[in-house]
Amino acid sequence: MTIGKLFDFEAMSSELRTLRQHIHRHPELAYEEHATAALVAERLRSWGYEVTSGVGTTGVVGTLRAGSGVRSIGLRADMDALPIHEETGLGYASSVPGTMHACGHDGHTAILLGAAKYLATTQQFSGTLNLYFQPAEEKGHDSGASRMIADGLFERFPCDAVFGLHNHPGQPAGKFLFRSGPFMAASDKVVITIHGKGGHAARPHLAIDPAVVAASVVMALQTIVSRNIDPAQAAVVTVGVLHSGSANNVIAGSATLELSARSFSDAVQQQLRERIATIAQGQAESYGATAQVSFLPGYPVLVNTSVETELAISVARELFGDAQVDDHFDLVTASEDFAYMLQQRPGCFLRLGNGTLHEGFPVHHPKYDFNDRNLPVGAAYWSRLVERYLVD
Repeated sequence: MTIGKLFDFEAMSSELRTLRQHIHRHPELAYEEHATAALVAERLRSWGYEVTSGVGTTGVVGTLRAGSGVRSIGLRADMDALPIHEETGLGYASSVPGTMHACGHDGHTAILLGAAKYLATTQQFSGTLNLYFQPAEEKGHDSGASRMIADGLFERFPCDAVFGLHNHPGQPAGKFLFRSGPFMAASDKVVITIHGKGGHAARPHLAIDPAVVAASVVMALQTIVSRNIDPAQAAVVTVGVLHSGSANNVIAGSATLELSARSFSDAVQQQLRERIATIAQGQAESYGATAQVSFLPGYPVLVNTSVETELAISVARELFGDAQVDDHFDLVTASEDFAYMLQQRPGCFLRLGNGTLHEGFPVHHPKYDFNDRNLPVGAAYWSRLVERYLVD
């Protein structure tokens, strides 16, 4: 292939944009991606791929072999949308009330389909290409990656290395962001239920107010990262939900907190769990209340392997130049279920700038939209990566 490769995809831009905007207009939530999966399967079959549907519920795998090479590669794109009501006002805005592609999975799917078409046409590689179109990345637990793996993904459609990407608002469109080793955080959901003693708001001395206990717990939790975690490590503890009662003149009998705890190592993750439980129970006891703490493990730490990351970096530099590549990007405290795939196979997960926040909105925002300028860029990148990895 020549340096003119990107121009091949610029000619495909209109087709990819139409495809991406169609998917955007018809979003589907986790494990409901039936129409999207059908569209992906139909396109792949039309280009000569062997297609298997229903992998891990609604996942689709396309397989293409060329030449005599024995190596194999896997590329993954996620397909699901979020339960957010779209407020972009775009002509192709979601037609499904309360559901939108607020994380760019429509763009990830269109990018991989663009590469799929190109690679099927040119077949300038030698080996086996497996394309993993995954459901339910946004689930937070019981996710599409874990279900596809449990359904025999890597036994049925093996690969020697696996790669994935995600758009990244806040960085210029087309900027490639890499980090070897731990890159994205592990996440736990924590639910703390405080049991006090309800009563009349006018007689608080006869009650044990769980709202006061909850407030104390929230403040005490802020000391975990600042006073318990090694400053050289990264961690986040965020209280996203705090609920108690439903009337201003009633002291409720209980209060509930829901937390997000994030970290980049197993040791720190365990330390967070221990300190959250100890603090919640200790604070509650000091008021004469009790606290129940439950953990719902989310995704593990996403860890990129060094050899595969170096290859991924070199392909980005070859295609787009050094100025468009950051090879040691900051840790990302968001989580990603591609981490499960990287537990099974070596590989690299990279991020692709979606434009500065002056140009658009962050992911999971009702006014977010994927940047269509990235469609030919991403498709060209995946194609060159396959050609560089699958050589005789």
